[in-house]
Amino acid sequence: MTATDGARPLAGRVALVTGAGRGLGRAFAERLAALGADVAIHGMREHGPAEFGEGTTLTAVAEDVGRTFGVRTLRLLGDLTLSADVARVVAAATRDLGPIDVLVHNAGGDIAARGGKPDPNDVVLIREEDVRAVLDRNLLSTILTCQAVARGMMERRRGRIVTIGSTAGSRGRTKGAIYAVAKAGVAHFTRCLADQLRPYEVTVNCIAPGETRTGRFLSSRPVDDGRMVEGGTLDRIATIDEVARVVDVFAGPLGAFVSGQVLRVDGAGQGWPA
Repeated sequence: MTATDGARPLAGRVALVTGAGRGLGRAFAERLAALGADVAIHGMREHGPAEFGEGTTLTAVAEDVGRTFGVRTLRLLGDLTLSADVARVVAAATRDLGPIDVLVHNAGGDIAARGGKPDPNDVVLIREEDVRAVLDRNLLSTILTCQAVARGMMERRRGRIVTIGSTAGSRGRTKGAIYAVAKAGVAHFTRCLADQLRPYEVTVNCIAPGETRTGRFLSSRPVDDGRMVEGGTLDRIATIDEVARVVDVFAGPLGAFVSGQVLRVDGAGQGWPA
């Protein structure tokens, strides 16, 4: 991508951020808007931002991002585990804002099972419906959304795709085993897609956060107050901005020749190769 403005290198570009109503997704959208991109802000539920006290509605989030950063925004609802919804969301973003130059696929998480968060402790006894829910929300949605957006990027021979993995996907874990498997799949899919899109000058990278102090994270588990400091040690829980600002590299001018990477953002919580 060629910078059109030194302070706003993504001016004139269009970004689609999925799962952008709250937490990291909203922060990714704000980072891209600050760089000058017009942003399509996707969510699965209109009132999703209110579920963990991080806002009111998806419409309000889109309006706030647009007003704060002086860019065009578009609010989009859809279930990205369904190919028809994926096609509709991508088509609407393209129609109303323009061809998608940057995709940040943030949809996913470990609370996708019907009826609430699945039992993370027993990989043998976990219900099939919960297995499918976690795999679909994290891995299937990544594949479907990246496929839909990549087609347009291939035609234009340019673009940036950023997927969101997790450190759980590289180390594995007993608690949340299916979630770890899904995120491992996201990381490997990212590498494979990056290889396939090399001839089209489309980069594909993955941000893999460790523990991050989103509203959902803080509301869904006990948190050690000693790890909530913001300096003096890397043995702490990341702030949202510490993770979100990595998108500046992958989506901006510095990332033009960076592809196929899985970047852990965890303060060296994992000290071995990805």
